[in-house]
Amino acid sequence: QVQLVESGGGLVQAGGSLRLSCASSGRTFSNYAMGWFRQAPGKERELVAVITWNSGSTYYTDSVKGRFTISRDNAKNTLYLQMNSLKPEDTAVYYCAGGRGPYYNRHGEYGMDYWGKGALVTVSS
Repeated sequence: QVQLVESGGGLVQAGGSLRLSCASSGRTFSNYAMGWFRQAPGKERELVAVITWNSGSTYYTDSVKGRFTISRDNAKNTLYLQMNSLKPEDTAVYYCAGGRGPYYNRHGEYGMDYWGKGALVTVSS
């Protein structure tokens, strides 16, 4: 079955950087869109960024544009999220998500069917 395992979370000061990784197994990683979502305490899960199968297109939520970068290495079956200029409001559990097809859509869960268990990112002020 499809497995997604996040790593790279932790505690960082405001203004700092972290890089999350997501290792995928159980299917041909390069055939599917991928994404990052997050859930802050007391809030609903929200989109952070999504990327198509070939990295040809990406989409970010407004609050992270210019600070976060989603990327993938299809040879390594790995998805990344580079997070710079982190803010306390970025504190959340970050989830890796796997799409049901090569492209994401722009509503609901953005075409994602598979979810990792999450990685906690805490940004201190």
